[in-house]
Amino acid sequence: MTISNEIINKKWVLKKRPIGMANKSDFELQEEQMDDISENEIILKNKFISFDPTQRGWLNDAPGYLPPVQIDEVVRAMGVGEVVESKNDQYQVGDLVIGFTGWQTYNKTVPSDTGRFRKLSDKFPIPTTLNVLGATGITAYYGMVELGQVKEGMNVLVSGAAGATGSVAAQIAKLNGCNVIGIAGGESKCSWLKNDCGLDEVIDYKNSNVADELKTKAKNGIDLFFDNVGGEILESALNHINLNAKVLLCGGISGYNSTEPLPGPRNLMNLVIRRATIEGFLVMDYLPNSQKALEQLEEYLKNNQLKHQEDILTGIENCPDALNRLFTGQNIGKQLVEV
Repeated sequence: MTISNEIINKKWVLKKRPIGMANKSDFELQEEQMDDISENEIILKNKFISFDPTQRGWLNDAPGYLPPVQIDEVVRAMGVGEVVESKNDQYQVGDLVIGFTGWQTYNKTVPSDTGRFRKLSDKFPIPTTLNVLGATGITAYYGMVELGQVKEGMNVLVSGAAGATGSVAAQIAKLNGCNVIGIAGGESKCSWLKNDCGLDEVIDYKNSNVADELKTKAKNGIDLFFDNVGGEILESALNHINLNAKVLLCGGISGYNSTEPLPGPRNLMNLVIRRATIEGFLVMDYLPNSQKALEQLEEYLKNNQLKHQEDILTGIENCPDALNRLFTGQNIGKQLVEV
C-alpha cells in the first residue's frame, strides 16, 4: 500500500542569498504533495533537524566542500527521520535513519545513491544521536584523537567550548589526561564547562578580554589549540603556542556572517618561531570510517563520562530562528528543531 500521495510535505527553500545574518525573508515555507516513490527509494518522516554554523556558509554562492544551496532548493541540514514507506530492501518501515534530511517535514531519497544515510539503533535518544553521536561528536573525536593526538599532560585550548563540537572536544581532552582551557560566551556556559564538564580553566569572552586572560590561564603555553571561532581569538591563542604546538582549524564562526573578509591573524610568524603546525579539517573526510569514533563515544556515554546539552525548538516554522541562535549565542549546546 502506498501512502506517498497522501503526504503533504512542508519545506523551507532558499529564496535569496543572505547578506550578513540570515533573515526569515531569505527563505520561504512551502507545501507540496509527495510523489509516489520509485524502486529503491524511501520516505522519511523527519523527527529532528540539526543546526550547525556551517549551514550559514552553504547559503552563500561560493565554492566550498559542498555545493551551495541553490535558489528554490530545500535548505540543507542533517537530521533524523523514521521510514514511513520503502521500496528499498535495506530499509524497513519504522527504521530510524540519520542523514541530510533538509529543512522539511518529509524527505524522499535513495539512500544508496548518497552514501550519507545510515540506520540508527534506539540505544540513545535521537537528540543525543544528533549531538554527541552525530557529525559534531565525530568531528570532536577525530580532531582531538587522530589529528591532535592528545595525551596526558598536554595543555589544550578549545574555543567555542560550550558548543556541540567544542564541548565534546574539550571533554575528550580531559578524559585523556590533558589540562584544558575552554573559551565560551556567558556566565552560565562557562559555569557548565567548569562545574559539569570538569575543565581546568574557562574564559568568558563576553565579559573579559581573552588576550589578557590567556596570559595567566595559559601560563604554561598551549600544546594544542582546537579552534571553532577564528578571528581575534585565533590571533590571541597564537601568542601562547608552545614549541611544536598544533593548531586545528575546525571552524570560524566569528566570520560566517561578515559582509567583508575578516583580517587574518597578524602573528602567523609565531608558527615559524615555535615550529608549530596549523591544519584545517572536515568531518566529511571521516564519516565513511566513523565507526571507531562512534564506539568510543558510546562507551563514554554509557559510563556517564560526557556531559551534553541540547537546545530544542519545536515546529518546522522555527528553522530560520534556530539557525540564527547559533550566531547570537542564545543556544545552549546542540541546536535542534523537533519537527
